[in-house]
Amino acid sequence: MSLLAFAACAPKTGAPALDLTDLDTTASPKVDFYQYATGGWQQKNPLRPEFSRYGSFDAIRERTQENLNALFESMTTMEATPGSVDQKISDLYKMALDSTTRNNLGAKPIQPYIAQIQNVGTKEELATLLGEMNLYGDGGFLGFGVEADLADSDMQVLYLGQGGLGMGDRDYYLKEENKALYDGYKAYLVQVLTLAGVDDARAQAESDLLVENEMASIFWSREQNRNMQAIYNPMSTEEICTRWPHLLFNLTMDAAGVAPQEKVIVQQPSYFDGLNKLFKDLPLEQLKAYTLCQFVSGQASSLSDDFVTAQWEFFSHQMGGAKEQQPRWKRAMSVPNSLLGEAVGEMYVSRYFPESSKQKMVTLVENLRTALGEHIDALEWMSDTTKVRAREKLAAFTVKIGYPDKWKDYSTLEIDPSKTYYENLRNASAWYVKDNMDKLGKPTDKTEWGMTPQTVNAYYNPTTNEICFPAAILQKPFFDPEADDPVNYGGIGVVIGHEMSHGFDDQGSMFDASGNMVNWWTAADKAKFDKLGDKLAAQFDEVEVLPGVHANGRYTLGENIGDHGGLSIAYTAMENALKLSGKTKPIDGFTPAQRFYLSYAAIWAQNITDQEKARLTNLDPHSLAVNRVNVSIRNFQTFFDAFDIHEGDPMYRPEEERVHIW
Repeated sequence: MSLLAFAACAPKTGAPALDLTDLDTTASPKVDFYQYATGGWQQKNPLRPEFSRYGSFDAIRERTQENLNALFESMTTMEATPGSVDQKISDLYKMALDSTTRNNLGAKPIQPYIAQIQNVGTKEELATLLGEMNLYGDGGFLGFGVEADLADSDMQVLYLGQGGLGMGDRDYYLKEENKALYDGYKAYLVQVLTLAGVDDARAQAESDLLVENEMASIFWSREQNRNMQAIYNPMSTEEICTRWPHLLFNLTMDAAGVAPQEKVIVQQPSYFDGLNKLFKDLPLEQLKAYTLCQFVSGQASSLSDDFVTAQWEFFSHQMGGAKEQQPRWKRAMSVPNSLLGEAVGEMYVSRYFPESSKQKMVTLVENLRTALGEHIDALEWMSDTTKVRAREKLAAFTVKIGYPDKWKDYSTLEIDPSKTYYENLRNASAWYVKDNMDKLGKPTDKTEWGMTPQTVNAYYNPTTNEICFPAAILQKPFFDPEADDPVNYGGIGVVIGHEMSHGFDDQGSMFDASGNMVNWWTAADKAKFDKLGDKLAAQFDEVEVLPGVHANGRYTLGENIGDHGGLSIAYTAMENALKLSGKTKPIDGFTPAQRFYLSYAAIWAQNITDQEKARLTNLDPHSLAVNRVNVSIRNFQTFFDAFDIHEGDPMYRPEEERVHIW
């Protein structure tokens, strides 16, 4: 029996649309709206030791994980047909739970691959090995994969980008204030190399860091990588090999099974200028040390508990501030949930996502589309010429709600219980790499989803001009089929508007209705838009998230424009809905406008450690939750009117300092 036979049922909580105990009525909305709207929630949901942050998103993820885990547990007792998705999911889940076997094996699963790296005798052999490692999603120095061509979104093309830094961002290597983390990273590398049986673990870690430091100095910054035009540099394989001969790119591509290409999109040319010099100047042993360290660190989560704990202690505890590891069942269920995502998603929507929710979302999306069209028509800073093109793009939006119309086929992905957990994960990685590389040179499949249905998130994809809302985000506090309009428009309505606004943010605005990177703006309009974006970035730049640490308004600009647009558009859509329904009376003492803004704040309710605040400020293109509320809403007169906020109140922002984009 397959679990896909379950009938859909939406969980009924009977809870109110807005839980008034989530408020902190000792705080004033005029002083700190975020604390007023979410302080009660924060008190009821203290940060558990396994989390470095916990918010409304995480609460839904927890609920979703528990539902999925119940499905997985029931699958372990059923008779699954070999080769079926049920067999693959249940065997992966059981292997992920089985720490006893992994602890007995220790580092044995990766030792043959460590030997391969250690036995490399020339830089030519290393370039070849890097190509072979890429077949399994490993490697370093550089990364390559297939995506839609930014200039011709109907076709899939090869992209080449800068390789991985172990700590994720160059600032961890370059800034003195991160020295404690840098030292912790070094200790972590020594620990996992020692566990892996590497004799000269400390020397290898030190050599690795010499290489990573050099790489960090030539890495493009987060802000540079947001410049879509700057990262679009078409070159042929021959041109790449001529410009950067010491990379031995042809050997890496040959080993990865990639034929010479007439068009490769090189994303950070100056990085490869520097990397070419590093490959020429650095001794082979240092390059091997980097390759070894990145490989071992990358496999840690698939090995014995001592590897897993070492990885957690640095990345989650020291960097993020978490006090305990997640329980084993959560770590176990995440494996099939990731590797067989759409198969799991098919089970999830069959059980937990009713068709009625999808239909209500369709209505909400169209109401938001109408509202955004009204806003475009009314813009004072945009010319009629650009408005026509903006309207064309809005009309061309593809909307994906709940789950795909066509599910991914996993029939050729083999999960073999006679093999080790590590080998199964390695083979699954190879399957995904091949699945991606097989798209090279083929038309873009615009029906494909970029998230699974059980993902608590949403996205906009500029190359397909689509907005997507997976089933799992369509839960309270984001979406409640029984709630009043202000609550739904303040929650999922803003999320819908946010994703629509991404089509017109500092990156999305570079793409036309067909998803191609072409300029559809007049020069004067684009200059006005950029000036408004600069003003919004400055609002976030001035926020001190920790003593001496400021938010990065430029890096988070796209997401901040999304929030700004989402709030503006959703409020209009709510007003339109209320005109039709006539339901404008207060509920629980709060007017529709107040309920809208309280609902918006509720989706960002969160507790978070200082370490995680610092880490996210370094790495995350999204602003911290408190700023997504308190900074964003201070641009809207409707907010000030709703809570009687005036000049002199801390939450007030003078009209001349406000930003009005969409």
